[in-house]
Order: sequence, then C-alpha cells, then structure tokens
Amino acid sequence: MERESFQSRLGFILVSAGCAIGCGNVWKFPWMTGQFGGGGFVLVYVLCLLLLGLPSMTMEFAIGRAAQASPVKMYQKLEKPGQKWHIHGYFALLGNIALMAFYTVVTGWMMYYFVRFLTGKTADLGFVGMITNPGVNVTYLLIAVVLGFVVLSFNLQGGLERVTKYLMTALFVLMIILGIHSATLEGAKEGLKFYLVPDFSKITGEVVVAAMNQAFFTLSIGIGSMAIFGSYIGKERSLLGESVNVILLDTFVAIMAGFIIFPACFTFGIEVDAGPGLLFNTMATVFNNMAGGRIWGSLFFLFMVFAAFSTELAVFENILACVRELTGWNRVKGCIACGVGIFLLALTTALGYSVFHFQPFAEGTAWLDFWDFIVSTNLLPLGALIFSIFCCYKIGWGWDKFLAEANAGKGMKVQNWMRPVFQYFVPICVAGLYLYGIFTFQWK
Repeated sequence: MERESFQSRLGFILVSAGCAIGCGNVWKFPWMTGQFGGGGFVLVYVLCLLLLGLPSMTMEFAIGRAAQASPVKMYQKLEKPGQKWHIHGYFALLGNIALMAFYTVVTGWMMYYFVRFLTGKTADLGFVGMITNPGVNVTYLLIAVVLGFVVLSFNLQGGLERVTKYLMTALFVLMIILGIHSATLEGAKEGLKFYLVPDFSKITGEVVVAAMNQAFFTLSIGIGSMAIFGSYIGKERSLLGESVNVILLDTFVAIMAGFIIFPACFTFGIEVDAGPGLLFNTMATVFNNMAGGRIWGSLFFLFMVFAAFSTELAVFENILACVRELTGWNRVKGCIACGVGIFLLALTTALGYSVFHFQPFAEGTAWLDFWDFIVSTNLLPLGALIFSIFCCYKIGWGWDKFLAEANAGKGMKVQNWMRPVFQYFVPICVAGLYLYGIFTFQWK
C-alpha cells in the first residue's frame, strides 16, 4: 500500500496540532486551572509541556517517520529480530479506539449546544438534561461519527489535511475574537489576575501532578497519535522544531480558553472551581445573561465543535491507518467498517446516563469514566514510558538511531546535552505520574 503524505509542512503542523488541540485544552484545562489555584497551575503546566511534552512528542514523531507505518506495524520495522516491542502497537490501537468510545459523544455534546444557541433555544438548556436524553445523545453521536469518516473517505490531502486547515484557522480566529470580548468585561481585571499571576503558596505536589497529567493528556502522546503523523512527513525538517510548533499552537489554544472563561466567571459571579461542568453549565449561564449572548454563545460552541472535531478526525485517521495496514482494505471500505464499530462501542457512553447504567468506580461514575480510565490513567502514561525507553536505550531502537532520525533535515536539533532529559527525566517522571495516579485513584 503506497504511503500517503501531506502536501505541505503547514498541513502537517496544523493536522498534528489539531490532534493535540481539543477538549483537553478548552474543556479540561480551564476547570483544572480553576480547581488548582489559577496562575500557579498555569506556570507548572507550561513547564511540564516543555520538560515532558516536548521530548515525548519528538520521540513519537521520530518513531513514526523512521518506520513509515502505523503504530501496529512501526515497531516491527524498527525492533531487532525476536523482540516484542510491537505488542505495544496493538495497545496503542486499543487506546485510540477507547478514546473515541467517549470522545465522539463529547463532540456530539458540543454540536448540540451549538445548535441550541444558534436556534436561540437556551432557556431550559442544561448539562444533566442533555446527557440523560437518549435521543439527543445517539443522534449527535451518529452525526459526529458519520461526518468524521465521510471526510476521511477522501484521500489524506483532499480530506483530513484540507478540512483541518480550515478548522484550525477558523478556531484561532474565533479564540482571539472571544478573548478580546472577554477582556472588555467588568470583571476582566480580577479574572486575569487569578489566571495569570501565580500564588506560589498554592503550588503543592498535587498541583504539580495534575499539571503533568494535563500536559500529557492535551498533547495526545502515548497511543501513537503523533507517530502516525510523523509517518506522513518527509525528512526536510528536523523533528524537535516541528514539535515546538505543534506545542506552541496547542498552548495558545489552552491559554486563550482561560482568557475567555475566567474574566466571564469573575464578571458574573461564577465559581472558578466548578469542575467539569464549568464549560457547559457555566458558559451557557454567562451567555444567557449578557448582551448578544446568543451570538457569542453560538461562536463559542462553534469553536468547541472545531476543537473537538479536529481531534476526532486525527484519531479516526490513526485507527483507519492501523486497520488498513492489518487488512489491506481501501480507504472507503476501512472508513465504513471503522465507523460502524466506533459508533456501536460509543453507544455505551451515549446511553451511559440513561439506558446502560454502569458504575465502574466511585459513586456517580459511568461508562465515560471507564473509557477515560483506560486511556488517561493507563495507556497514555504507559505508552509514553515505552516510547522513551525504546528510543533511548539499546534494548530498543537506541539513542543513536533516534538522534539521527530526529535531527534529519533543517531546523532545531536535539543536542547531546539534552540526552539526560530524554533518557532519565522523562521516563522517571512519567513512571511517577502513573504510579501516583494508580495509588490515588478513587476506586470506590
């Protein structure tokens, strides 16, 4: 099967950023910032992006580009005879599928809120009312899945690259407009002070771990999502510099989300530590109580649809590439099979608050928490740990081969003085994060 490629460097950067940018930036980042004390959390988060996210993304890109294959096949091309690294490729595919088992439903929620604001039907709009309505959940899940695979049924350049270029450009413009609007609100000064000025007394071990966790989740590292895009690019540019570009775009969107939300919270007296409901219930309340709220609400949730859909497209492409390499199917046949499979699996989440009641962990948990536990608590950190060991040690691919691949082309290079960060700091921190997550998890 001939390997497809991106038509432009911009296409690669925007599609890779599109995978990284999503609900982790605009839904999870603001409520975690509010819950963990504001500016201090933001500072630690940015440091984690630089010290953990940047090396991890560079390593994942390098594996993908060297192998020119999907996660399922890439280890088989790089590992030594008799080694079993390729087993992780199947877990990476499982991670992408498990992510879409709930992410497609969340994308549907974004679409539903956008439609309600666009039509002006927001008086009785509520998060609990939405998630407990089977008809709404199944309908919008179906739209999210069908739309995604219709785009991908075209070739890579004509489908994923073209659509994501427009999605990401529109997203950046919308974020800037909404950020400027929020800066004019009455409580903007207090909101921005909370958001941007660190209170060092609030930076605890729990905050550091939460910031590491968030940086990790938002970059989609550990389940081969970045490796697949590395496999589609040539060797004209070195990978450290490309990783910097993707992380800058990802961080821009997360930071802008805070610029939009926190001035609004302080203006309308909304609690900043409202948790996961901050985006849906709080922003809906804010928009319903401000001049031109229907317009601003429509724009805001349109941008949310863009962010969620860009990630969905990127992960769908990853799953599709793996399935096609395992089966030899063409793009259209693969899209139909993957679309049906993901829709059926995601019904567990879509109906998890109404028909398919299931409490996997503590009281109040549901199917969404189960799928998120598989991905966020387990497969992402363990995957990044495996990638780092594979790239940095002789029992895997090895540092010299990784360095040669990462540094091929023009641009920023991985320097030898950086080796301890890649070889020791990243795996130790990731292992610590994983163990902390398991030991502190609310099982019951």
